[in-house]
Formats: sequence, structure tokens, C-alpha cells
Amino acid sequence: SSSKEGSIMLSASRLVGARTLGRSGVLTVAVGGTALAGGAAVAQQTKCQAFLASGGGSHEIENTSVLVPTLEATMRAIRLVRTAGLIVADYELAKLKLFTEGGREEAELDRLEEEMSACETELEAAQMEYASETDKSKVTSVEERRALKIRQKNRMEDAATRLAEAEEALGLMEGESNKSKVNKKAANRLLELCRENGGVYIKVGQHLANLDYLIPQEYIEVLSSLFDDAPESSYSNVCRVIEEDLGGNVKDLFDDFDPVPIASASLAQVHVAYDKKTGKKLAVKVQHAGLRETSAGDIFAVTCVVRLVDNLFKEFTFGWIADEIAPHLPKELDFLREGRNAERAAEHLKGTGLNCIVPKVIWEKCAPRVLTMEFEEGFKSTDIEALENSGLSRYDVAKLISSVFNSQVFLSSFVHCDPHAGNILIRNKDGKPQMVLLDHGLYKEIDDKFRMKYAELWKSLMLADLKGIEESCHAMGIDEAYPLFAAMLTARPYDEIIERSKTGSFSASTAAPDSQADRAVIRGYAKQFLSEIFVLLGILPRQMLLLLKMNDCLRHIDFALNSPTNTLVVAGKYASKAVYENEIKEKASRRLRILSWLSYMKVLTRIHIHDLGAWLLQKRATALIQSQTPRD
Repeated sequence: SSSKEGSIMLSASRLVGARTLGRSGVLTVAVGGTALAGGAAVAQQTKCQAFLASGGGSHEIENTSVLVPTLEATMRAIRLVRTAGLIVADYELAKLKLFTEGGREEAELDRLEEEMSACETELEAAQMEYASETDKSKVTSVEERRALKIRQKNRMEDAATRLAEAEEALGLMEGESNKSKVNKKAANRLLELCRENGGVYIKVGQHLANLDYLIPQEYIEVLSSLFDDAPESSYSNVCRVIEEDLGGNVKDLFDDFDPVPIASASLAQVHVAYDKKTGKKLAVKVQHAGLRETSAGDIFAVTCVVRLVDNLFKEFTFGWIADEIAPHLPKELDFLREGRNAERAAEHLKGTGLNCIVPKVIWEKCAPRVLTMEFEEGFKSTDIEALENSGLSRYDVAKLISSVFNSQVFLSSFVHCDPHAGNILIRNKDGKPQMVLLDHGLYKEIDDKFRMKYAELWKSLMLADLKGIEESCHAMGIDEAYPLFAAMLTARPYDEIIERSKTGSFSASTAAPDSQADRAVIRGYAKQFLSEIFVLLGILPRQMLLLLKMNDCLRHIDFALNSPTNTLVVAGKYASKAVYENEIKEKASRRLRILSWLSYMKVLTRIHIHDLGAWLLQKRATALIQSQTPRD
């Protein structure tokens, strides 16, 4: 059974592309989902029980038997295996072209697909050539080496542009290519699976929807619906959870408790109510009934499956999936922990001067599965229409959002790791944007040693310090794949950093941000360093994995706002401050501290000049738009 399921996974990885489904862990979780017996499984079950008994903070998840939840999780795993088998069959049929109609339109679509494949091959070869060291025995003079590198870069950019043009031409076709059809079909199968299994699986699907540089666009488009249509618990179940946890009837605890939730997510939903004493509007977050109990089985099943995959396929490292899901899900399910996280985050934000607030926790109406906070008004950070009507600047909003999260990463070491658009509200406060930060269930405590390595890396990325980037990555255990890692962090091609290292600018003079050509270049790096990605995910500090997720979420928000601010500069600013503060603490002599201060002031001056230029450009663009708008 294990070998058969292993062959299914390997086949799926080859067909869909390991970068598509292997990294996400969706199909790999399915593999071996029914193989939960045996000595290894029993040993892992004991570990899971021990963890669940201690991982829930002061209000621990009860140390009950995981037998029944495991049986339920096994049924969900069986559905996973079934879905995996269907997806494998879909890609096998597509490979054999058994359902190709053979019409003229199909032939044109196939031609464009072949053209794209050829462009991808050419781009990979050009990237390899551009990234390789120049043979100084063949090219002796500096001028010749510089000219050669320029030709190599031009060849790479030309290949990326042709690939982007082929992708655009394919997208303009009225029909769908075979590749697009099978991707969409597989994505819809995964969507149906996530909705049917719920809970943990919706969490996985939402995370997949953020990996737009690593999986096909069809998956992003289909799975993104999981952010908006998460399942809702019935009002009777909501009342039962509140009564069990708070020990009273809903009508006795709250005034005007709205039975219809204003928001629903994978783990809980939020209802509006009013405080009986003060009359204040409240937001009551109630966990989905039964989730706490069934999640224990899901954690056990996922952990066993991932360990099995690790043992079967030595060339890939999937252990990070279990290492991240197992410790953090029980913490997210403890809403008292979330309340404490919210208060700690609010305390840090008060000291930053940033215009961001956290809703106040009403502790007397809180329990492990119920969290009550004051209701704070605002609109979703990616609601462009509401943003335009508010009169706020996209530039100011994007800069505020990026500043809040980067201040947490580099200055407080206590980081909100689920900053998707629904958790970030914006409102107009005295003509300036004010941010309301929600959902504090998932935070990561970063140790100082790692924080400084990460800060040094981001400072080097901002300054385009190539040697500093390589050294910082090496300190994290990243060697040959450091160009890909830099591209993953910044969502920009590494070649842009090379260009900036020559000009000294904080922004490259290339195409617009997030252009199709740029995306093609990054995907090329991802394919080139595919094996290194799997090793990377296995050896990176666990703290980095949630930070990567945070970066993905922030990048989505920035793109939705049309990337109005240079988030690289914002991150680099807070990283530079962290490096400076650490140097001041470590350096004993006054002379060294003065030198550190001068270096930091130089960096800050460059940042202020950049910000001033960006502000002037933004004002000029706004004035131009207003001048072209017809008046009544």
C-alpha cells in the first residue's frame, strides 16, 4: 500500500510539477493517508498526544484519546487520497492528449503552449549563463567582461519578455489550452476537497492561494475563493459553544447578539453584539463547534503522513510541514492566548508612533473558544472603492501596513504571521490612514540571534550589497540558492539587485513592478533551484517559514493596491535600525559607536531622500490625474 501510494505521489509531482503541489504539501499530505497503523504511527501518536496536552497555553486542550478524532481524520485523508488519484489521472490524460478535440483553435492553443515551453527553456539557459562566473582565461579585459555580462543580461531579459508575450497571447485566446484546463480541473478538485474537509484543509488551501510564484495561476484564482466563502456554523452551534465556555445563555451575556455572522474563517466566525453594561458595540469571535476535538486527529494524521513521505523520498524534505502545523494549530485554537497576543501587540504599537490600533479585549466575556473585543470600524485594506471614497492615499496606506509588520519583525520580535487583507482594516483618522489589526491567533516569537541575521540580510537587500546578501544567506544555511531566496523575499528578480548594486539606487530602472517578464524570471529561478527549495524548506530556521508566509500575504496586499510604495525600503529601514541598535549594545568603545551612528545616519539620509522623491512623484501623478478629470 505504501509503495503504491508513494508512486502516486511521485507521478503527481512529475505531472503537476513538484513546485506546484510538492511544496504546498497538499498532495503529499494525501499520500499514505490511510497508512496510520504500525509502530512508527503509534510512536508518533504518543508524541502528538504529549504535544496536545501541553501546547494550548494556560487553558490547555484536554488530553483526551485521539482515537475518534483520528478515525474522522482518516476519512478526510481517504478523501485526500481519492482526490490525489483523480488529479494524477487528469494529468496523465492531459499528457496523453486523450481528450484533445483537435480543432483549429485547439491547435493554436497547443502551438502557443509549445512556444511557451521553448521560451522557458531558453530563459533557464540564459539565467544559468548570466549567473555563472566569467572565464577570465577567455575574456581578459574588464571592458570585455562587462560587455559580455550586458549581452547575457539582455538575452535573459529578451527571453523573459518573449515568454511573457506568449503567456499574454495565450490568455487572450477565447478557448483554454489543455494545460490550463487540467490545472483548473485539478484546482477545483482541491477546492472541493478543502470545503468538504473544512478546518485544517481550508487553512492549507488559503496558504496555497498565496504561493503565486510557485504554482500555476489557475490554482491561485480558484483557491482564492477560500478567503471569502469559508463555512459557517449554525446559530444553534454558536450558542452551544458560548454557553459551554462562558457558562451562560447568549441573551443573558449580550444585548442584540446578531445570529448572522459578519465574517467567517476556517477556524471561527464573528458576530456583532452589544455590552449589557456600557452599550458598546462588540465583536464576538466563536470557534466552529467540534473543531478543537477533530483538529487533534488531523494533526496526528498529517504528521504521520509527512513522516512517511520523508522516509520514502529522501531527495525531498517535507518535515517542515508537520513541524509548522502541529505546534501552531493548537495555539490558534486557544482564544485566551489570542487575547494575550493582542494586548502584547498593542503595547508594542504604542511605542512605535505608527497609527495602528488593536481592538480592546473584554476579558470577562472570553474563554478558550470565545473571544470578545470592542468593535472597531474600518474597510478591508484591499477594498479599492472604499479607499478611493475615503480620500486616503494608496501610498500612505501601503506604507503604513508595511511599516507596522516590519516594526514587529525587526524591533519587537513578536510577529503577527497571518496578515491577509481581511485582518487589516483601514479608516480615515484626521485625514490620515489609521490601521486596525485583527486576528491575533498566530504569532511568532523571534529569537534575537535570528532576528539580527534576518535584519542584516534585509539591510543588504535594500543597499544591494551583493557580498552582504551572500554572507547573510550563508549564515542562515543558504548557499547556492541565495539568488532565489532573495527573489522570494523581495518578489523581484535577483538581477534587479545586481543592477542596483551598480547604480546605488533603491529602485531599478527596469519595467514596472510585478511585470509579466519579472514573474517569468522569478519562476525561472524557482525551476532552476527546485531541489534546493526542498532542502531550503527543511533547513531554514522554523521562524523563517512563518515569515515567508507573512511576506506572501503582505505582497498580495501591496499588489492589490497597485504596489504604490517600495516595501523593500520600508523593510530595509526597520532592519537598519535593528542592526544599529544591536551594534550600539555590542560595541564598547565610543569611537566604534560613533562610527555605527554615522553609518546609520548615512542610510537614513538615503532613505529620506528616496521617500521625498517618491512623495513628489506621487503628488505629481495625483495632480496630473486631477487636471485630466473633467469638471462639472
